Amino acid sequence: METEKPFDALIIGSGIGGLSTGIILSRLRYRVAVIEKNPLPGGLMRGYSRDGIDCPVGVHYFGAFGESQPLRRMFDYLGVGGALAAERMGQNGPIDRYLFDDFTFDLPEGLDAFAEALESSFPEDYRPIATILGNLCAMADLQNSLSFLSPAIPFLKEDLLLPLSVYLMKMKCTSRLRSVLSVASRWMGLSEQDCPVLYHHLALASYLLSAWRLVGSGADMAEAFVAQLAKRGGSLICNDPAAAILAEGKEVAGLRLASGRVLKASRIVAAVHPKTVLMMLPEGSVKPLQARRIRGFADTESLFVANFAVDARTRPALPHNIYRLHADSEGWIPAGVFYQLRAGGKDRNLLTMITKSSFSEWRRWEGTTTGGRGADYREEKIRRAECLLGKAEEIFGSLAGAKIIDAYTPLTLRDRVNSPCGSPYGVMRSTRQFPAMAVLHRRPLNGLFFAGQNALAPGILGTVMGSFHAVRQMIGQERFDRDVFVKLFAG
Repeated sequence: METEKPFDALIIGSGIGGLSTGIILSRLRYRVAVIEKNPLPGGLMRGYSRDGIDCPVGVHYFGAFGESQPLRRMFDYLGVGGALAAERMGQNGPIDRYLFDDFTFDLPEGLDAFAEALESSFPEDYRPIATILGNLCAMADLQNSLSFLSPAIPFLKEDLLLPLSVYLMKMKCTSRLRSVLSVASRWMGLSEQDCPVLYHHLALASYLLSAWRLVGSGADMAEAFVAQLAKRGGSLICNDPAAAILAEGKEVAGLRLASGRVLKASRIVAAVHPKTVLMMLPEGSVKPLQARRIRGFADTESLFVANFAVDARTRPALPHNIYRLHADSEGWIPAGVFYQLRAGGKDRNLLTMITKSSFSEWRRWEGTTTGGRGADYREEKIRRAECLLGKAEEIFGSLAGAKIIDAYTPLTLRDRVNSPCGSPYGVMRSTRQFPAMAVLHRRPLNGLFFAGQNALAPGILGTVMGSFHAVRQMIGQERFDRDVFVKLFAG
């Protein structure tokens, strides 16, 4: 069955990248439909409820949401900024606490406060600290001006394209300073050896500008985006995955959905993993070398996550995050656990623990789907969750009575967002992989665009910026400047 009227653009994926793209195009009066394979939209924005407690999936914290800061400007343009209930972290203490084997570092909000904390903790590193803070301040200025979306992206220092590990060694940082600065690379599922300084500084600078948590649920956030898409006239089709991208010659012609429904459009925006898109393209539309490079993309790290309900009277919510980190002799961080203890309602709070977990660890159940993996899979999740709980007691004290309410693995994330190896951050944008990823800019079909984190950078800020970037590619710089960029700074 075909729609009576073709769409101007079809967007595959209703995560924050897909919905942001849909809202922008709808504001520009494009006739848009967002296609989602799951029954509910929102991707990793949308959390879930277990035992009456809301559990976040992809939004545990975010930065640069203060008034007139970059994420807030973009969210206000999208119409969702005022709809999100969020609380600012670090008002009377740190935003993060890093617990290493032999020292603790409290990460404060604000670039000046960060500089003071570093200088106090690592006085022998005053020279590299001054240089690094200068680069972070410059990156914050670029973010605040949204220069990455402006007509002329400013020249970037060559050092910003180095791997973080090379950069910090070049600066002659001590191992402890390297450890503290390395944490931000892990926010994006990247090691110090893989993370480009550019992405590290983008993430860290945005978080230092201001740090936030949702007060409501991730479902509230997802519905705020959905409401804006509907308000602007955009359509949303759920529970019917995109099966094939249709073409006429070298031009995009539309999508065929799993139900057999055909939607016509001259533009397709993919806000999903490039390997997933590759499988949808018509045979012969991608050159063999290009296809091999896409299939060979390495992904960022995936995760194992466990959520526990704890007694709110003995374990009150904490206004900051905690990282328990183990550094090697050079200061790099091969292992660690993220903890967040937040209000859960009534007499219980939610203790979330996140640690990296490779897809290969769960290969035994690769051919199964969520809800049908059997008792041995559930037992392995419980075993790992209980192990994390035991380690958490070294930090929080006794957690007697804590109840596991859920745990999820790379397989869960794979099934939810079509990321082949279960990475929530998608393709690894490492310095080594930058040349290969250039194939995403050589589109196999005219009218095919990549949005979200595939277009620019990982993380919430990078993903939303990537959606604006995709629209700029689609409509051209002149119209983007006139109809989008200027309005990002209007009132």
